[in-house]
Amino acid sequence: MKIAVYPGSFDPVTCGHLDIIKRSCKVFDKVIVAVLNNSAKHPLFSVSERMELIGRCTKDLPNCEVDSFGGLLVDFAKKKNADTVIRGLRAISDFEYEFQMALLNKKLNPEIETMFMVTSLNCLYISSSVVKEICLYGGNTQGLIPDEIIEDVKYKMEKEC
Repeated sequence: MKIAVYPGSFDPVTCGHLDIIKRSCKVFDKVIVAVLNNSAKHPLFSVSERMELIGRCTKDLPNCEVDSFGGLLVDFAKKKNADTVIRGLRAISDFEYEFQMALLNKKLNPEIETMFMVTSLNCLYISSSVVKEICLYGGNTQGLIPDEIIEDVKYKMEKEC
């Protein structure tokens, strides 16, 4: 069984993330969307909230699982019997960082490969931080985040900001 891990903060999950998840599910037998639990960051949504939002958006993908992790990604991948890490690329600026991380992960565990997926053209400009900024000022987030979570993001932004 070919298992891949798609890690990220997903704060919140965007249409760009969902694009990568759906396309990955066509390539792998199982895709684990792994929500990063990073205590150094101050996300808008808790880990459990992010997992729930992703779960709602991926409920129709039978080979998609949502989980969370802290620590080294390669350790999580090994624990989940995954041999591939999926990373999405939006722009050339993403590549340098992602390439460095792929090399570091390869050094830490040579058995785990990194697969880069280029985001679809209609999602190239979308990021979680841009979505939060638009939402903060009352802008329209339709087409930027999945419809299933638009109200959740609006509510959370109003409550927290």
